[in-house]
Amino acid sequence: MSYYISPRFLDKLAVHITKNYLNLPGVRVPLILGVHGRKGEGKSFQCELVFERMGVEAVHMSAGELESPDAGDPARLIRLRYREAAELIKVRGKMAVLMINDLDAGAGRFDQGTQYTVNTQLVNGTLMNIADNPTDVQLPGSYDSTPLPRVPIIVTGNDFSTLYAPLIRDGRMEKFFWEPNREDKIGVVEGIFSEDGLPRNQIEQLVETFSNQAIDFFSALRSRVYDEQIREFIHKIGIDRVSSRIVNSAEEPPKFPKPNFQLPRLIEFGNLLTGEQKQIEDMRLVREYNQGLGLRVTPQEPAASSRPAPKKPENGNAIASNNLGDESTSTSASNGFSDSSNSSKQVPSIPLDLETQEQIRELLAQGYRLSIEYANERRVRTNAWQSGTSFQGNEASEAIITLAESLGEHRGEYVRLIGIDPKAKRRVLEKIIQRPHE
Repeated sequence: MSYYISPRFLDKLAVHITKNYLNLPGVRVPLILGVHGRKGEGKSFQCELVFERMGVEAVHMSAGELESPDAGDPARLIRLRYREAAELIKVRGKMAVLMINDLDAGAGRFDQGTQYTVNTQLVNGTLMNIADNPTDVQLPGSYDSTPLPRVPIIVTGNDFSTLYAPLIRDGRMEKFFWEPNREDKIGVVEGIFSEDGLPRNQIEQLVETFSNQAIDFFSALRSRVYDEQIREFIHKIGIDRVSSRIVNSAEEPPKFPKPNFQLPRLIEFGNLLTGEQKQIEDMRLVREYNQGLGLRVTPQEPAASSRPAPKKPENGNAIASNNLGDESTSTSASNGFSDSSNSSKQVPSIPLDLETQEQIRELLAQGYRLSIEYANERRVRTNAWQSGTSFQGNEASEAIITLAESLGEHRGEYVRLIGIDPKAKRRVLEKIIQRPHE
């Protein structure tokens, strides 16, 4: 099977890797290249193809290795892998890189559901330190004065805005947004079906039919075509003999004739795959399951489930005096709401502007998840925002009330609205809706 390498992708990685091995006087070269984009577009696989084409050795790390029950282990592992790549350069006499896949999944912070741990801080600090001192990377508890070869670091991810801002600044990380154009996508799909005899015009028609799908969709589509032959093989030998026939069998491995890879057949299986995708999007069972936990994830959830209703004063007055120490008064004041005995509706004391309200309605209607983040001036300078309430569904009025309530709770602080695409795992909106002293 032949594979397609995008000229843009090849150019970006080749320039970054080569530049890190050259001694350019007076030029500060970023050590890290961040490749980001939508899920399933082949970022990691394109990197592997480029490494193979250039003859570059790659030392790999994954997002799952960036967390550990023991504080400091992931940071130490990064240093260990970096030194391993440096050793490859010295021993084998060829280029090497450190490849970290899905960095944002291991060190990013999407919303209040993401736990920010000591290991996350240490991972960010370690990568920043290595980017600043690439030839002096020491293991904890030891020191070696011998300078190391400079090792370029390639990281992939979906949404780098979730990472610690000083890590991704231009002096440390060079960013490359990978979104394959039509020619790139046709070239990759043509490589996937290169052994199946599909002419280029049918490849183009297949890509146009599923133009909104990522590249990994077409690889899954080719795999799905083999399902019928495998099902027939299972029924032929008996389901109770599948294990002994395939694993540790004296017989030769089963062989299958080439399936029907005609365009109508591929479109038929492609429609089945898209139907499965839509079924997952439509069901959203997590809303039903989390309803009992009082989380803001279902549009059917009543407003009172996550916020207790304020108690009315015993004397029946609409608003009690602050000097009386009434519980409902303190709750109402802290939330920025006033309680009226003639109406059960709560009116926010700090209303949102009409533009923000319209954005909330549009994002919720498109299935995005919304959350708020708040920070004082010091935290804003270091991009250390704190997560607040998050919600998803069709109840825009409830979301607007909640956001207005949050503005009242965080007077004198910055408050920003975050929109998150749950499918692509990336942020679609970052808007500051309150600034101090406004």
